[in-house]
Amino acid sequence: MRKNFSTILIVGAALLLASCVQQKESFSPVDYVNPLIGTESTYAFSHGNTYPAVAVPWGMNFWSPQTGENGSGWMYTYTDSLIRGFRQTHQPSPWINDYGTFSIMPLSGVLKMDHKERGVPFSHTQEEAAPYSYSVTFANGLRTELSATSRGAVFEVTFPQDSAQYIVVDAYNGGSALTIDRENRCVTGVARNHNGGVPDNFANYFRIEFSHPIAEEGVYDGDTLMRHRLTLESDYTCAYLRFNVPAGEKLTVRTASSFISPAQALVNFSREVGGKSLAQVREEARKQWNSYLGRIEAEGGSEEQLRTFYSCLYRTLLFPREFYEFDAQGKPVYYSPYNGKIQDGYMYTDNGFWDTFRAVHPLFTLLYPEVSERVTQSILNAYDESGFMPEWASPGHRECMIGNNSISLLTDAWMKGIRTICPEK
Repeated sequence: MRKNFSTILIVGAALLLASCVQQKESFSPVDYVNPLIGTESTYAFSHGNTYPAVAVPWGMNFWSPQTGENGSGWMYTYTDSLIRGFRQTHQPSPWINDYGTFSIMPLSGVLKMDHKERGVPFSHTQEEAAPYSYSVTFANGLRTELSATSRGAVFEVTFPQDSAQYIVVDAYNGGSALTIDRENRCVTGVARNHNGGVPDNFANYFRIEFSHPIAEEGVYDGDTLMRHRLTLESDYTCAYLRFNVPAGEKLTVRTASSFISPAQALVNFSREVGGKSLAQVREEARKQWNSYLGRIEAEGGSEEQLRTFYSCLYRTLLFPREFYEFDAQGKPVYYSPYNGKIQDGYMYTDNGFWDTFRAVHPLFTLLYPEVSERVTQSILNAYDESGFMPEWASPGHRECMIGNNSISLLTDAWMKGIRTICPEK
């Protein structure tokens, strides 16, 4: 009897241990993140001033549904009921606003080019937001899903049956251009919009490819819709494409961009999204988030506290963003937002050091030293290219806030053993 009881205890302990190990292996911190926290904000009053960024940690580009009008720093407000586009964004704060942005918007039925009229009703009950993906089914049955890499994104669009199918590409004002290539099922473009902190030759070059043939196309300059025209360069440019996607199929939209050149945009496209499905990109992004979020395993809190903790850590790992790319040989290069030249090495941006040097970057030196190493290098690169270290960079100097708070990052990194920078400099 005693022997049987001992056997039961041993088996029970083994099962409990196996359960704990399985629980440990299946720990997925990204599942605690809610990207919609902080989005119920207005210009007059902030509950966070955030937007649901679909990205990878420190990614060069983020993607977000856009409920506000073009140019609004509050691109997504939880109380809004219309989505006007899915926007590639680099906005670190509504007060700093955006640069080099463009959007992609599927439409069903009636073609509407003006961003003030283009909004399609949606409900939060039909919306799913995660750091690595976003999906929404609109009131008219149109469904859009997307996921992102650092420099690209993949969409899948399901159109309602028996209704005209459109994609609208909006390159915004501030100087832009669009070219439609029917043969290769793609749109190439450039967006020069910004809110300061850029050299005269600043541009964001992008490429968008579609899985199905383009049935009809046209461009729009903010006043006139020019059907069947393939190119447009103006202060404001917008394009539409009509498709005939058979019932039961989805339109796949792949895109990537570059601050260096159209050729580099194609390199980024081929490396990060070319030939990849939405499911592949989504799983890769999910793994990245779990890898970085998982460096802290929070214990002992309630479910609500865990959601708060990992949602805040998700926000912490978005900025400063990578502003570098990898050339055809895999070498890191970047367009300098300080001197307008193409440079070798690393550059990070979209950071107000005056309110991140106290906690965010000391956390990085402890948990993400490989990122801190590149960030400290980029601070000295900015110094070499402009004669001053960044205080509010977006993407270059924004000439706001005082002091030399970024020197704290160099000192903290050095004291914690990150010594790849030149101490004499």
